[in-house]
Amino acid sequence: MTVFHPGGDDGAFERWAQELLRSAAVGAGHLSGRTASPGAATLDRAVAVTFSDEAALHTWLDSSQRAEILGEGALRGFWQSCTDLILSEEGAGTAGIGVFRHAVAAGREDGFLATQMRLCAAAATQPGYQGTVLLPADRDGEWTSMVRFRTGAQLARWIGSDERGAALENLRETLSRDFDIVSGTTPFGTTVRVRDGRTLMTPNWKSAMLVLAVLYPTVMLMSRFLGPVVDHLGAQPWLGLWISQIVSVTLMQWWLMPAASRPFHRWLDPVDGAGARVGLAGAAAILVAYAVTLALFATVHELQFWDYGDLR
Repeated sequence: MTVFHPGGDDGAFERWAQELLRSAAVGAGHLSGRTASPGAATLDRAVAVTFSDEAALHTWLDSSQRAEILGEGALRGFWQSCTDLILSEEGAGTAGIGVFRHAVAAGREDGFLATQMRLCAAAATQPGYQGTVLLPADRDGEWTSMVRFRTGAQLARWIGSDERGAALENLRETLSRDFDIVSGTTPFGTTVRVRDGRTLMTPNWKSAMLVLAVLYPTVMLMSRFLGPVVDHLGAQPWLGLWISQIVSVTLMQWWLMPAASRPFHRWLDPVDGAGARVGLAGAAAILVAYAVTLALFATVHELQFWDYGDLR
């Protein structure tokens, strides 16, 4: 999905957006495309396309034809408001983005749109709000709304807020069944979903187990390899520890935790992972990871930082 700044004529944007959709339609793996040109200042413009797999999508995103059309759009005043957003069945690949699917009851479209406007206006009063996109019904007959916040924590606060809860009562009256959220996992192992109108999150004990499985080897390796280097450069212990923590948190936030969460996606899911069998299997796998890392650092002398603490 590509989101654009408001401004200019909606009709002109729609005509230009159709050019963008046509360029996607000729690409291998293309399934569908939609535009959001709402004619309301509270909603964002957007162009959304669906491909059979991520590789096919990126081939089109990186194509010279798309770049040329985007360049022509910029000359007409249609500027992207953020980077391209990649959405999958596992949710958005970027923290702070919530994607909701709505099965709107026949004849209730006007009420649905009015309620979405009220939700958008309420979200706009929250810290970190960046915008909302509302896409018309897709080939499955479901509308899609996407709300963007600066951080995942700000999105979570909005999802659990009283203001949103009050507006949802009117929204449910326009739907043939309750809305659902495309699940998404935060960098530190928490998956958020909405089922039957209730917000569900990964149990804290699961998130804590996964974080520990990544944190322990990360700290051990930082102490073994980065710590002596920082010490050799003359940093005081308090500063060396601070630098090590910055590196550790950065690695975990953007690389290590997302990578570790992928094989445990089902286990972390508060719906799919709620069963006892799935819960025990995931916990057992984490315990095995604990045992392996403990044995590794206990037996491999080259990884034992306490014997390499001074390079001077």
